[in-house]
Amino acid sequence: MPQNPATSLPPPKERRRLRESKALTQAQVAAEVGVTRATVRSWETGRTRPRGRTLEAYAELLAAALTEAEAEAEAEPARATHTTAPTKTTNTNADANADTNADADTDTGTGTGTGTGTGTGTEGGVAPTPHLPLTPAQAFDALYAFSAPDLVRQTYLLTGRRALAKESVERAFHQAWERWPEVATDRDPVGWVRAAAYEYALSPWHRLRSAHRHPDAPPAARDDRELLSTLLSLPPAYRRTLVLYDGVGLDLPETAAETEATTPAAANRLLHARETVAERLPELSAPPELHRRLTELAASEKLAAPPARRVRSASEQRTRFWTRAAIAFTALIVGASALTLATAPTRYEPPRAPGETISGVPPRMGPGQLSERVSELREKLKAEPMNGPERLIPQAH
Repeated sequence: MPQNPATSLPPPKERRRLRESKALTQAQVAAEVGVTRATVRSWETGRTRPRGRTLEAYAELLAAALTEAEAEAEAEPARATHTTAPTKTTNTNADANADTNADADTDTGTGTGTGTGTGTGTEGGVAPTPHLPLTPAQAFDALYAFSAPDLVRQTYLLTGRRALAKESVERAFHQAWERWPEVATDRDPVGWVRAAAYEYALSPWHRLRSAHRHPDAPPAARDDRELLSTLLSLPPAYRRTLVLYDGVGLDLPETAAETEATTPAAANRLLHARETVAERLPELSAPPELHRRLTELAASEKLAAPPARRVRSASEQRTRFWTRAAIAFTALIVGASALTLATAPTRYEPPRAPGETISGVPPRMGPGQLSERVSELREKLKAEPMNGPERLIPQAH
Protein backbone atom coordinates (compact mmCIF):
# COMPACT_ATOMS: atom_id res chain seq x y z
CA MET A 1 0.00 0.00 0.00
CA PRO A 2 1.40 3.48 -0.80
CA GLN A 3 2.53 5.64 2.06
CA ASN A 4 0.05 8.36 1.14
CA PRO A 5 -3.39 6.71 0.83
CA ALA A 6 -5.01 9.96 -0.24
CA THR A 7 -3.16 10.02 -3.57
CA SER A 8 -3.51 6.46 -4.95
CA LEU A 9 -5.59 3.33 -4.59
CA PRO A 10 -5.02 -0.37 -5.30
CA PRO A 11 -6.44 -1.88 -8.49
CA PRO A 12 -10.22 -2.41 -8.63
CA LYS A 13 -9.99 -6.18 -8.08
CA GLU A 14 -7.73 -5.64 -5.07
CA ARG A 15 -10.26 -3.18 -3.61
CA ARG A 16 -12.97 -5.81 -3.67
CA ARG A 17 -10.64 -8.46 -2.25
CA LEU A 18 -9.70 -6.21 0.65
CA ARG A 19 -13.37 -5.48 1.37
CA GLU A 20 -14.21 -9.17 1.34
CA SER A 21 -11.24 -9.99 3.54
CA LYS A 22 -12.70 -7.64 6.15
CA ALA A 23 -16.14 -9.32 5.77
CA LEU A 24 -17.79 -6.05 4.74
CA THR A 25 -20.61 -5.62 2.26
CA GLN A 26 -20.79 -2.81 -0.27
CA ALA A 27 -23.60 -1.22 1.73
CA GLN A 28 -21.45 -1.15 4.87
CA VAL A 29 -18.54 0.43 3.02
CA ALA A 30 -20.88 2.99 1.45
CA ALA A 31 -22.30 3.93 4.87
CA GLU A 32 -18.83 4.31 6.35
CA VAL A 33 -17.44 6.41 3.49
CA GLY A 34 -20.63 8.46 3.04
CA VAL A 35 -21.68 7.47 -0.48
CA THR A 36 -24.20 5.12 -2.06
CA ARG A 37 -23.80 1.41 -2.67
CA ALA A 38 -23.86 1.98 -6.43
CA THR A 39 -20.86 4.31 -6.10
CA VAL A 40 -18.86 1.68 -4.19
CA ARG A 41 -19.74 -0.88 -6.85
CA SER A 42 -18.49 1.45 -9.61
CA TRP A 43 -15.23 1.94 -7.66
CA GLU A 44 -14.67 -1.81 -7.41
CA THR A 45 -15.38 -2.37 -11.12
CA GLY A 46 -13.01 0.43 -12.14
CA ARG A 47 -15.75 2.47 -13.78
CA THR A 48 -15.12 5.53 -11.62
CA ARG A 49 -12.60 6.70 -9.03
CA PRO A 50 -13.25 8.53 -5.75
CA ARG A 51 -12.07 12.09 -5.27
CA GLY A 52 -11.56 14.51 -2.45
CA ARG A 53 -12.68 13.51 1.03
CA THR A 54 -14.29 10.31 -0.20
CA LEU A 55 -10.94 9.27 -1.69
CA GLU A 56 -9.20 9.78 1.65
CA ALA A 57 -11.86 7.90 3.61
CA TYR A 58 -11.94 5.02 1.12
CA ALA A 59 -8.15 4.76 1.00
CA GLU A 60 -7.94 4.68 4.82
CA LEU A 61 -10.55 1.92 4.92
CA LEU A 62 -8.61 -0.16 2.38
CA ALA A 63 -5.35 0.50 4.21
CA ALA A 64 -6.88 -0.79 7.45
CA ALA A 65 -8.15 -3.88 5.67
CA LEU A 66 -4.70 -4.49 4.14
CA THR A 67 -3.05 -4.12 7.55
CA GLU A 68 -5.42 -6.65 9.07
CA ALA A 69 -4.85 -9.05 6.18
CA GLU A 70 -1.07 -8.82 6.60
CA ALA A 71 -1.38 -9.34 10.36
CA GLU A 72 -3.53 -12.42 9.81
CA ALA A 73 -1.04 -13.75 7.26
CA GLU A 74 1.81 -13.39 9.76
CA ALA A 75 -0.22 -15.05 12.51
CA GLU A 76 -1.36 -17.94 10.30
CA PRO A 77 1.63 -20.22 11.08
CA ALA A 78 1.05 -19.75 14.81
CA ARG A 79 -2.62 -20.69 14.47
CA ALA A 80 -1.85 -23.73 12.34
CA THR A 81 -1.08 -25.76 15.48
CA HIS A 82 -4.61 -25.38 16.79
CA THR A 83 -7.29 -27.75 15.58
CA THR A 84 -10.38 -25.62 15.93
CA ALA A 85 -9.15 -22.31 14.59
CA PRO A 86 -8.93 -23.28 10.89
CA THR A 87 -12.51 -24.52 10.85
CA LYS A 88 -13.76 -21.30 12.42
CA THR A 89 -11.80 -19.14 10.01
CA THR A 90 -13.06 -21.08 7.00
CA ASN A 91 -16.66 -20.74 8.08
CA THR A 92 -16.25 -17.02 8.68
CA ASN A 93 -14.74 -16.46 5.28
CA ALA A 94 -17.44 -18.54 3.64
CA ASP A 95 -20.15 -16.51 5.38
CA ALA A 96 -18.46 -13.28 4.35
CA ASN A 97 -18.24 -14.40 0.74
CA ALA A 98 -21.88 -15.48 0.80
CA ASP A 99 -22.91 -12.08 2.17
CA THR A 100 -20.83 -10.35 -0.49
CA ASN A 101 -22.34 -12.39 -3.31
CA ALA A 102 -25.85 -11.76 -2.03
CA ASP A 103 -25.07 -8.06 -1.78
CA ALA A 104 -23.76 -7.97 -5.34
CA ASP A 105 -26.87 -9.71 -6.66
CA THR A 106 -29.10 -7.30 -4.79
CA ASP A 107 -27.19 -4.27 -6.10
CA THR A 108 -27.55 -5.09 -9.77
CA GLY A 109 -30.94 -6.70 -9.60
CA THR A 110 -29.87 -8.83 -12.58
CA GLY A 111 -27.55 -11.34 -10.97
CA THR A 112 -27.85 -14.78 -12.39
CA GLY A 113 -27.05 -16.48 -9.10
CA THR A 114 -24.37 -18.79 -10.46
CA GLY A 115 -22.73 -19.50 -7.10
CA THR A 116 -21.84 -23.15 -6.67
CA GLY A 117 -21.98 -23.27 -2.89
CA THR A 118 -18.67 -25.12 -2.41
CA GLY A 119 -18.15 -23.94 1.18
CA THR A 120 -17.26 -26.66 3.66
CA GLY A 121 -19.37 -25.33 6.49
CA THR A 122 -22.17 -27.87 7.01
CA GLU A 123 -23.48 -26.74 10.35
CA GLY A 124 -26.57 -28.74 11.33
CA GLY A 125 -25.82 -31.40 8.73
CA VAL A 126 -27.37 -29.35 5.87
CA ALA A 127 -25.16 -28.76 2.85
CA PRO A 128 -25.48 -25.40 1.03
CA THR A 129 -27.66 -25.60 -2.07
CA PRO A 130 -26.52 -24.03 -5.36
CA HIS A 131 -28.28 -20.91 -6.57
CA LEU A 132 -30.48 -21.39 -9.61
CA PRO A 133 -30.30 -18.86 -12.48
CA LEU A 134 -32.97 -16.18 -12.34
CA THR A 135 -35.56 -15.91 -15.06
CA PRO A 136 -35.97 -12.51 -16.79
CA ALA A 137 -39.15 -11.85 -14.82
CA GLN A 138 -37.47 -12.68 -11.50
CA ALA A 139 -34.46 -10.49 -12.32
CA PHE A 140 -36.77 -7.63 -13.31
CA ASP A 141 -38.77 -8.01 -10.10
CA ALA A 142 -35.56 -7.96 -8.05
CA LEU A 143 -34.36 -4.79 -9.77
CA TYR A 144 -37.78 -3.19 -9.31
CA ALA A 145 -38.01 -4.09 -5.61
CA PHE A 146 -34.49 -2.79 -5.00
CA SER A 147 -34.67 0.53 -6.81
CA ALA A 148 -38.29 1.59 -7.41
CA PRO A 149 -39.08 3.04 -3.93
CA ASP A 150 -35.94 5.21 -3.91
CA LEU A 151 -36.47 6.32 -7.51
CA VAL A 152 -40.02 7.49 -6.75
CA ARG A 153 -38.78 9.62 -3.86
CA GLN A 154 -35.88 11.03 -5.91
CA THR A 155 -38.21 11.91 -8.78
CA TYR A 156 -40.46 13.71 -6.32
CA LEU A 157 -37.53 15.99 -5.48
CA LEU A 158 -37.24 16.87 -9.17
CA THR A 159 -40.91 17.59 -9.85
CA GLY A 160 -42.65 18.26 -6.53
CA ARG A 161 -45.59 16.16 -7.81
CA ARG A 162 -46.36 12.81 -6.26
CA ALA A 163 -48.48 11.40 -9.09
CA LEU A 164 -45.94 12.45 -11.72
CA ALA A 165 -43.11 10.85 -9.74
CA LYS A 166 -44.93 7.50 -9.63
CA GLU A 167 -45.90 7.75 -13.29
CA SER A 168 -42.33 8.56 -14.35
CA VAL A 169 -40.82 5.60 -12.53
CA GLU A 170 -43.52 3.27 -13.80
CA ARG A 171 -42.99 4.46 -17.38
CA ALA A 172 -39.22 4.01 -17.00
CA PHE A 173 -39.70 0.41 -15.87
CA HIS A 174 -42.07 -0.14 -18.81
CA GLN A 175 -39.20 0.80 -21.11
CA ALA A 176 -36.79 -1.35 -19.11
CA TRP A 177 -39.00 -4.44 -19.49
CA GLU A 178 -39.47 -3.78 -23.20
CA ARG A 179 -35.69 -3.57 -23.63
CA TRP A 180 -34.75 -6.02 -20.90
CA PRO A 181 -31.82 -7.74 -22.70
CA GLU A 182 -30.12 -4.35 -23.00
CA VAL A 183 -30.90 -3.35 -19.40
CA ALA A 184 -29.90 -6.73 -17.94
CA THR A 185 -26.42 -6.52 -19.49
CA ASP A 186 -25.88 -2.86 -18.62
CA ARG A 187 -23.17 -2.01 -16.11
CA ASP A 188 -25.61 -0.03 -13.99
CA PRO A 189 -29.25 -1.12 -14.52
CA VAL A 190 -30.43 1.23 -11.78
CA GLY A 191 -28.76 4.14 -13.52
CA TRP A 192 -30.42 3.16 -16.81
CA VAL A 193 -33.88 3.23 -15.23
CA ARG A 194 -33.10 6.38 -13.25
CA ALA A 195 -32.07 8.27 -16.40
CA ALA A 196 -35.28 7.21 -18.17
CA ALA A 197 -37.43 8.24 -15.19
CA TYR A 198 -35.73 11.65 -14.87
CA GLU A 199 -36.07 12.35 -18.59
CA TYR A 200 -39.79 11.62 -18.51
CA ALA A 201 -40.36 13.58 -15.28
CA LEU A 202 -38.60 16.71 -16.57
CA SER A 203 -40.32 16.71 -19.97
CA PRO A 204 -41.73 20.20 -20.72
CA TRP A 205 -44.86 18.70 -22.29
CA HIS A 206 -46.31 17.92 -18.85
CA ARG A 207 -47.21 21.57 -18.37
CA LEU A 208 -49.87 21.17 -21.09
CA ARG A 209 -51.71 18.44 -19.18
CA SER A 210 -54.82 19.45 -17.30
CA ALA A 211 -53.85 17.31 -14.29
CA HIS A 212 -50.72 19.42 -13.74
CA ARG A 213 -52.22 22.88 -13.86
CA HIS A 214 -52.49 23.00 -10.07
CA PRO A 215 -49.50 22.23 -7.80
CA ASP A 216 -49.58 19.43 -5.24
CA ALA A 217 -50.00 20.05 -1.54
CA PRO A 218 -46.63 21.05 -0.05
CA PRO A 219 -44.97 19.01 2.71
CA ALA A 220 -46.26 19.47 6.23
CA ALA A 221 -42.95 20.56 7.80
CA ARG A 222 -41.86 24.13 7.20
CA ASP A 223 -38.20 23.20 6.56
CA ASP A 224 -39.28 20.64 3.96
CA ARG A 225 -41.50 23.20 2.22
CA GLU A 226 -38.67 25.72 2.01
CA LEU A 227 -36.20 23.17 0.68
CA LEU A 228 -38.62 21.82 -1.90
CA SER A 229 -39.53 25.34 -3.02
CA THR A 230 -35.83 26.14 -3.41
CA LEU A 231 -35.26 23.01 -5.48
CA LEU A 232 -38.18 23.76 -7.77
CA SER A 233 -36.91 27.31 -8.34
CA LEU A 234 -33.73 25.93 -9.95
CA PRO A 235 -33.58 25.24 -13.70
CA PRO A 236 -34.28 21.58 -14.52
CA ALA A 237 -30.67 20.81 -15.52
CA TYR A 238 -29.25 22.36 -12.32
CA ARG A 239 -31.90 20.65 -10.19
CA ARG A 240 -31.13 17.26 -11.71
CA THR A 241 -27.39 17.71 -11.21
CA LEU A 242 -27.88 18.68 -7.56
CA VAL A 243 -30.16 15.73 -6.83
CA LEU A 244 -27.78 13.25 -8.50
CA TYR A 245 -24.63 14.54 -6.79
CA ASP A 246 -25.83 15.63 -3.35
CA GLY A 247 -28.98 13.52 -3.12
CA VAL A 248 -28.20 10.20 -4.81
CA GLY A 249 -24.46 10.38 -4.10
CA LEU A 250 -22.98 9.97 -7.59
CA ASP A 251 -19.55 11.38 -8.29
CA LEU A 252 -19.01 14.18 -10.77
CA PRO A 253 -18.13 12.05 -13.88
CA GLU A 254 -21.17 9.82 -13.34
CA THR A 255 -23.39 12.87 -12.85
CA ALA A 256 -22.05 14.44 -16.04
CA ALA A 257 -22.58 11.22 -17.99
CA GLU A 258 -26.15 10.78 -16.77
CA THR A 259 -27.07 14.40 -17.52
CA GLU A 260 -25.34 14.18 -20.94
CA ALA A 261 -23.03 17.07 -20.14
CA THR A 262 -19.30 17.57 -19.89
CA THR A 263 -17.64 17.32 -16.50
CA PRO A 264 -16.87 21.08 -16.32
CA ALA A 265 -20.46 21.89 -17.27
CA ALA A 266 -21.79 19.56 -14.57
CA ALA A 267 -19.43 21.14 -12.03
CA ASN A 268 -20.63 24.65 -12.93
CA ARG A 269 -24.27 23.58 -12.63
CA LEU A 270 -23.58 22.02 -9.25
CA LEU A 271 -21.81 25.12 -7.94
CA HIS A 272 -24.60 27.41 -9.16
CA ALA A 273 -27.26 25.19 -7.59
CA ARG A 274 -25.41 25.06 -4.28
CA GLU A 275 -25.01 28.82 -4.26
CA THR A 276 -28.73 29.29 -4.83
CA VAL A 277 -29.62 26.87 -2.05
CA ALA A 278 -27.09 28.45 0.34
CA GLU A 279 -28.43 31.92 -0.46
CA ARG A 280 -32.00 31.00 0.43
CA LEU A 281 -31.16 28.42 3.13
CA PRO A 282 -27.81 29.34 4.75
CA GLU A 283 -27.92 26.37 7.12
CA LEU A 284 -27.55 24.04 4.09
CA SER A 285 -24.35 25.59 2.75
CA ALA A 286 -22.34 22.52 3.84
CA PRO A 287 -22.64 19.60 1.36
CA PRO A 288 -23.03 16.90 4.08
CA GLU A 289 -25.90 18.82 5.65
CA LEU A 290 -27.50 19.32 2.24
CA HIS A 291 -27.21 15.60 1.53
CA ARG A 292 -28.83 14.78 4.86
CA ARG A 293 -31.72 17.19 4.32
CA LEU A 294 -32.36 15.93 0.79
CA THR A 295 -32.47 12.37 2.11
CA GLU A 296 -34.87 13.35 4.89
CA LEU A 297 -37.12 15.28 2.49
CA ALA A 298 -37.33 12.32 0.12
CA ALA A 299 -37.98 9.89 2.97
CA SER A 300 -40.72 12.06 4.50
CA GLU A 301 -43.03 11.36 1.54
CA LYS A 302 -44.74 7.98 1.75
CA LEU A 303 -44.76 7.22 -1.96
CA ALA A 304 -45.43 3.55 -2.64
CA ALA A 305 -44.64 2.10 -6.05
CA PRO A 306 -47.10 -0.33 -7.69
CA PRO A 307 -46.31 -4.07 -7.62
CA ALA A 308 -43.70 -5.32 -10.06
CA ARG A 309 -46.07 -7.84 -11.63
CA ARG A 310 -48.55 -5.11 -12.47
CA VAL A 311 -45.80 -3.00 -14.03
CA ARG A 312 -44.69 -5.90 -16.21
CA SER A 313 -48.25 -6.69 -17.32
CA ALA A 314 -48.90 -3.01 -18.11
CA SER A 315 -45.71 -2.87 -20.17
CA GLU A 316 -46.75 -5.97 -22.10
CA GLN A 317 -50.24 -4.55 -22.72
CA ARG A 318 -48.72 -1.30 -23.92
CA THR A 319 -46.43 -3.20 -26.29
CA ARG A 320 -49.33 -5.24 -27.66
CA PHE A 321 -51.39 -2.08 -28.20
CA TRP A 322 -48.68 -0.33 -30.18
CA THR A 323 -47.95 -3.50 -32.14
CA ARG A 324 -51.60 -3.81 -33.16
CA ALA A 325 -51.74 -0.11 -33.97
CA ALA A 326 -48.68 -0.49 -36.21
CA ILE A 327 -50.24 -3.49 -37.94
CA ALA A 328 -53.51 -1.61 -38.48
CA PHE A 329 -51.68 1.42 -39.85
CA THR A 330 -49.66 -0.78 -42.19
CA ALA A 331 -52.85 -2.49 -43.41
CA LEU A 332 -54.41 0.92 -44.02
CA ILE A 333 -51.46 2.01 -46.12
CA VAL A 334 -51.53 -1.24 -48.10
CA GLY A 335 -55.29 -0.84 -48.76
CA ALA A 336 -54.89 2.75 -49.89
CA SER A 337 -52.05 1.76 -52.19
CA ALA A 338 -54.15 -1.06 -53.70
CA LEU A 339 -57.09 1.29 -54.27
CA THR A 340 -54.83 3.80 -55.97
CA LEU A 341 -53.40 1.15 -58.27
CA ALA A 342 -56.91 -0.06 -59.19
CA THR A 343 -58.30 3.39 -60.03
CA ALA A 344 -55.25 4.98 -61.62
CA PRO A 345 -55.11 5.26 -65.49
CA THR A 346 -53.12 2.61 -67.31
CA ARG A 347 -51.51 4.97 -69.85
CA TYR A 348 -50.44 8.54 -69.99
CA GLU A 349 -52.87 11.01 -71.51
CA PRO A 350 -51.26 14.40 -72.06
CA PRO A 351 -53.54 17.36 -71.41
CA ARG A 352 -54.80 19.42 -74.39
CA ALA A 353 -53.14 22.74 -74.80
CA PRO A 354 -55.40 25.84 -74.89
CA GLY A 355 -56.01 27.58 -78.25
CA GLU A 356 -53.46 30.11 -79.40
CA THR A 357 -53.41 32.68 -82.23
CA ILE A 358 -51.18 31.56 -85.08
CA SER A 359 -49.56 34.22 -87.24
CA GLY A 360 -48.71 33.87 -90.94
CA VAL A 361 -51.93 32.06 -91.97
CA PRO A 362 -53.66 33.61 -95.10
CA PRO A 363 -57.23 34.95 -94.57
CA ARG A 364 -60.21 32.87 -95.61
CA MET A 365 -61.47 33.55 -99.19
CA GLY A 366 -65.16 34.41 -99.84
CA PRO A 367 -67.66 37.25 -99.61
CA GLY A 368 -66.80 39.89 -97.24
CA GLN A 369 -68.79 41.07 -94.32
CA LEU A 370 -72.27 42.54 -95.15
CA SER A 371 -72.92 46.13 -94.42
CA GLU A 372 -75.56 47.22 -91.98
CA ARG A 373 -78.03 48.32 -94.68
CA VAL A 374 -77.69 45.12 -96.65
CA SER A 375 -78.15 43.09 -93.49
CA GLU A 376 -81.38 44.90 -92.69
CA LEU A 377 -82.73 44.32 -96.19
CA ARG A 378 -81.84 40.67 -96.00
CA GLU A 379 -83.60 40.23 -92.76
CA LYS A 380 -86.69 42.01 -94.11
CA LEU A 381 -86.87 39.72 -97.14
CA LYS A 382 -86.61 36.71 -94.91
CA ALA A 383 -89.39 37.96 -92.68
CA GLU A 384 -91.87 38.80 -95.52
CA PRO A 385 -91.46 36.21 -98.23
CA MET A 386 -95.07 36.64 -99.63
CA ASN A 387 -95.06 40.40 -99.89
CA GLY A 388 -94.38 41.64 -103.38
CA PRO A 389 -96.06 42.85 -106.64
CA GLU A 390 -99.13 40.86 -107.68
CA ARG A 391 -98.79 38.64 -110.71
CA LEU A 392 -100.58 39.67 -113.91
CA ILE A 393 -102.94 37.02 -115.17
CA PRO A 394 -104.42 37.43 -118.73
CA GLN A 395 -108.15 37.39 -118.96
CA ALA A 396 -110.29 36.27 -121.92
CA HIS A 397 -112.62 38.79 -123.44
